[in-house]
Amino acid sequence: MKKLLFIAIISIITPCKLYAVDISVGGAVWYAWYKASGGENVDPALLYGPALSVKFNDDYNLTFVYYYGEFEYNYGRTSTRHDSDIALNYRLNNYFKAFAGIKYRKIAVNSNENAEPPPLVPIYSIKTDSIGPGLGVSATFPLIRNMYIISTGSGLFLVRRSEYDLGFDVDKRYHHNYGYNLTLGIAYYIEPASTIINLGGRYQCFIDRKDTSVKDRYYGITLTATYSFEI
Repeated sequence: MKKLLFIAIISIITPCKLYAVDISVGGAVWYAWYKASGGENVDPALLYGPALSVKFNDDYNLTFVYYYGEFEYNYGRTSTRHDSDIALNYRLNNYFKAFAGIKYRKIAVNSNENAEPPPLVPIYSIKTDSIGPGLGVSATFPLIRNMYIISTGSGLFLVRRSEYDLGFDVDKRYHHNYGYNLTLGIAYYIEPASTIINLGGRYQCFIDRKDTSVKDRYYGITLTATYSFEI
């Protein structure tokens, strides 16, 4: 009896690894063009941020990516953008995964009162916060040794809160946006370094639910590098 009790105590206080978790961590950049509904001239910008993946087992993994960048508008205006996605992925078979997650966007447009030439519209700033669920499918197909083609497609539904600072008053509005996100890339696994390099493209579109002619589109070249390890 004492021997069984001793074994039970040792099993509790002695750390034991029940299963392994694969983690990939790195960075992502997105050289993006922005096409606003109003047709304003917007210079392309470089967005960047961390990328993370946690693989719990052969069927489930959690992914996270965050981008930050700044766009230049007409009349010296600037727009800072925060864009993040977190998703739980489920493996359907050797090639396809389904995923569900949450998207969050934050955009702040700041005016330049000293811009030359002066703007044709009143000076104001805009702040928006958007959040909502997304559903999608991803596919991975092998090309040659350690090289794969990866694509994703997802649909989004976001609740957006906007604040328009007109200089004498603040106008708050709430909107609902539909959206979709498409990516296509080629990934290469550098086996000695346990690193994956993914080069491709991304297209993202957000459409106002009440007025479908109001669309914000982002598209450009993406590059992601992640290092993988096991704990």
